[in-house]
Amino acid sequence: MTQFSLDDDSVVVIIGSGAGGGTLANELCQKGVKVVLLEAGQRQSSATFINDEWPSFKQLAWTDKRTTSGSWRVALDFPNLPAWICKTVGGTTTHWAGASLRFHEHELKARTHYGAVAGANLLDWPISLADLEPYYAKAEDKMGVTRTNDIAGLPGNNNFKVMYNGATKLGYKQCSTGRMAINSAPRAGRGRCMQLGFCFQGCKSGAKWSTLYTEIPAAETTGNLELRTQAHVTQIEHNSQGKVTGVVYYDAQGKQQRQKARVVCVAGNSIETPRLLLLSASGKFPHGLANSSDQVGRNYMRHMTGSVYAYFDHPVHFYRGTVMAGIIQDEVEHNPKRGFVGGYEMETISLGLSFYAAFLNPGSWGPEFADFIDNYANTAGMWLVGEDMPQQSNRVTLNSAAKDQYGLPVPNVHYDDHPNDIAMREHAYRQGEAVYRAVGAKKVMRTPPYPSTHNLGTCRMSDKPEDGVCNKHGQTHDIANLFISDGSQFTSSAAENPTLTIVTLAIRQADFIAQQMSRGAI
Repeated sequence: MTQFSLDDDSVVVIIGSGAGGGTLANELCQKGVKVVLLEAGQRQSSATFINDEWPSFKQLAWTDKRTTSGSWRVALDFPNLPAWICKTVGGTTTHWAGASLRFHEHELKARTHYGAVAGANLLDWPISLADLEPYYAKAEDKMGVTRTNDIAGLPGNNNFKVMYNGATKLGYKQCSTGRMAINSAPRAGRGRCMQLGFCFQGCKSGAKWSTLYTEIPAAETTGNLELRTQAHVTQIEHNSQGKVTGVVYYDAQGKQQRQKARVVCVAGNSIETPRLLLLSASGKFPHGLANSSDQVGRNYMRHMTGSVYAYFDHPVHFYRGTVMAGIIQDEVEHNPKRGFVGGYEMETISLGLSFYAAFLNPGSWGPEFADFIDNYANTAGMWLVGEDMPQQSNRVTLNSAAKDQYGLPVPNVHYDDHPNDIAMREHAYRQGEAVYRAVGAKKVMRTPPYPSTHNLGTCRMSDKPEDGVCNKHGQTHDIANLFISDGSQFTSSAAENPTLTIVTLAIRQADFIAQQMSRGAI
């Protein structure tokens, strides 16, 4: 097992082992770069995953204290759980559903295509689809995305069949089991999907791509990676010239450690990443690292979300099979005639009975709620996911009135829906209901947004330093050897599930970091 000294200042330190951090670690290790990968959670495996929702949630989820504010429904229903993300090796790639979709060109140039949307802080990405396409291709091959590289699509379960038939009756043309990073046949040493139906609880068969059992083991075999688990980073340090020099973290025994570094890459997701930069404030950087623009923590996005459920005369058993292998993409295009900019997708979803009861309409009870619970076996469901507007006031800040287990201020997540988000959600609700009514639904129900796995923005890319936190390579504008390596670098949210793009950016970033290191620029 590779070990690097705490005083080794030649290593790249990566904070977080999910889609961004885990992929970046492997890509750098394959290039001969020495990496220390720090993960706040424990290491699980396909053998230790639990096909039981609440025990699995306790095993994988990030449940450290957080606070919320704003008018969003989540602040009422789940005030200390603004996001459903993971604290474990592999990060949220253990929990994600596997949907792997490329962004569209108009989504990367939202300010150009949508114009000045009142109240929104829209900005074009500093990269184009053409810049990303070769890296998207590498990511799709690495992850084994279905419907790419001659990989067959996944079979459709009953939930998908209900969606497909309803979509067809409405005239939708783009409905399929989607592009999923879940093996439809054995590939790359991983077996095929066994249709177990517990995708959110960690894949017991290993068919779903996760950095836990793909990127990280591959990096370890190079001899260039040291993975340290239960390593919770609390500060990034710098020298008098403003160059980062290492990180401070608490180890599994609660002892404070200091790891020196040549380069630091932060991949803690869109809540912990800005929190760490803000916690690292100093005399030289009084407002936090990489925050001369005052954009660290701002422009928090979580996608426009909601769900539609419907029950029928006959059983659907929507919990059987791959959870999110079903998508309608016709509404993803930018069409302002609908009353909003940007677009959305409808994706199949199912929850076990306990989670279904918890998320259907939190806090409610009565005949309608009980009726849907009684008809659980006859239910079909879809998740609505669309582009939400970046707003400066939607942000992650430090809440000094609440402290974590290390005595540090917890992150506060403030969010208010933009009018565009509300208009899009209403349209999506109506269309989702129409899909089910077209095939004979007895009743339909709209479910409010719940804590989302998709957390974006807060350290966004920008051409100009005053508009964001990092450049087109995720390199912070203020500090050359400090990088953002997760979804917090997204300039806008687009409508697509973000993991494929996070992996794509990590592959691209690894090329840049390795080049800069070889040239002595960082």
